[in-house]
Amino acid sequence: MIISQVLHDHAVAAGAERWLDELPRLLAHLERQWDITVAHPLTGATEAYVAEATTVAGRPVVLKVLMPLRGGGTRHEITALRLADGQGTVALLRDDPEVGALLLERLGPPLFELGLPTARRHDILCDTAARVWRPAAGCGLPTGADRARQLAALVTTSWEDLDRPCSLRAIEYALSCARRRAAGHDDERAVLVHGDVHQLNALQAGAQFKLVDPDGLLAEPECDLGTIMRGDPVELLHGDPHQRARRLAARSGLDPTAIWEWGVIERVASGLHCTEIGLQPLGRQALTAADAVAGHDMT
Repeated sequence: MIISQVLHDHAVAAGAERWLDELPRLLAHLERQWDITVAHPLTGATEAYVAEATTVAGRPVVLKVLMPLRGGGTRHEITALRLADGQGTVALLRDDPEVGALLLERLGPPLFELGLPTARRHDILCDTAARVWRPAAGCGLPTGADRARQLAALVTTSWEDLDRPCSLRAIEYALSCARRRAAGHDDERAVLVHGDVHQLNALQAGAQFKLVDPDGLLAEPECDLGTIMRGDPVELLHGDPHQRARRLAARSGLDPTAIWEWGVIERVASGLHCTEIGLQPLGRQALTAADAVAGHDMT
């Protein structure tokens, strides 16, 4: 069994060494329980072991075993996939929340591999995320306010632990944006959102795309477009960086200021996280962009 270095390093950083040791036994158990044959692992996963598999009937599927992390992420992902029911997200075929295992439909290549222009990719991500958005009150998922506070805590701690890899101004601006998004949460407007919309998480499904790896939140929909804002950090600084938020707002009919503010906090948090797990140069690029836009509110 092959485990990528990025996944191994993330597991060690999360204190999940025991999970790594027990993974071969767990995979064998799932093969028997679900009548599947597990084949090659898929590259790119940082918080789960993901592999191609085939059912006893010959259907191609994907097995995903999540790394145990604090905060109930496994249950949240399963809840989100059940609520979405294959609309905008990968279809969930079977699950075992106790061990963090999911059996999923197998999709095509990620958007990342298609080489599309940035604006076209953002349109696809925006439209795909919008198919996920739906009322889901009472489902037990964390709220947008929870997400904003969680990111603020991560940013504060990680910045110090990593010996301050970006400016204090960038950190203070991200924290102020997080406070505004937490205060702006409205239960009546909140919908199911994916929470991690980017080009590696959008896979071809016929003529459309579907999102994989949902965080699962009840939040303002601008939260999802904020994760699109954090992507392509180098391209963000070509011209007016606010134009991306305005374009996404125009396409979705949402608030550009909320999109921008979610993008600010997501970019800093992502840059620090990528730095922590050695995912470079993306970490440095995200933090460079965060420094460049620090303090520049939408006008």
